[in-house]
Amino acid sequence: MFRRGFWKKKHYLNKMSLRELVFAYFQYYSIQAYIAVGLAGIWVAVTYATALLPNLLAVAAAVLIYPLVWYLLHRYVLHGRIFYKSPLTARVWKRIHYDHHRDPHDLEILFGALYTTLPTIVAATAPIGWFFDGLAGAASAISAGMFITCFYEFCHCFEHLTIKPKSRWLMNMKTRHMAHHFHDEDGNFGITNFIWDRAFGTLYARQDRPVKSTTVYNLGYTEAEAEKYPWVARYSGGVNEDHTPRDRRQQAS
Repeated sequence: MFRRGFWKKKHYLNKMSLRELVFAYFQYYSIQAYIAVGLAGIWVAVTYATALLPNLLAVAAAVLIYPLVWYLLHRYVLHGRIFYKSPLTARVWKRIHYDHHRDPHDLEILFGALYTTLPTIVAATAPIGWFFDGLAGAASAISAGMFITCFYEFCHCFEHLTIKPKSRWLMNMKTRHMAHHFHDEDGNFGITNFIWDRAFGTLYARQDRPVKSTTVYNLGYTEAEAEKYPWVARYSGGVNEDHTPRDRRQQAS
């Protein structure tokens, strides 16, 4: 795990203020990388663009497609149980999502793993941009994807703070995401945008599902599954079967 300066110790969002989050956010290497790649993309777009309109269309297309891409990845990849069943993908799955559900407020775990996010953003946006204006359009779309990711990551962090938002939109966003983490993981897959949850029938409020999921903190990776597919358990020091997030178990011990 990355360790440098500010990040030599753990930071838990449920114990942080908004000001502390802002400071921590810009200290993290993946956010710095997104910003750097985004700025480089702007430079490439400005240098090689054939016209302004195609590149604006490339950015608009990236903005529109991003929520759908995130929804599909979150639902079928991050929550896909097939990935812990292979030693080739178990460590990656553990890092990019299992650990986040085990320990939802750990800020460092919350941020995406750069070796998975950068290729995914490029793959999702570059072909769209290329269609509009070749290299410049691809750079425009990639740049948009990087800055949208920065926005998503910050909103994701904000949702885990103990702050009660005054904005109705922010409060709804936080409530949906907290239900995803602490009530039933099989729904509310959006982070800032729940249009696709509504479209695919996975949007819910807690009163819609009165029974709490027994796998909300382990994503279905139970002791029974660990017996058959032991790799995540080996990397994690065991399996979370007590239906509480790891930070609460540590506080109680």
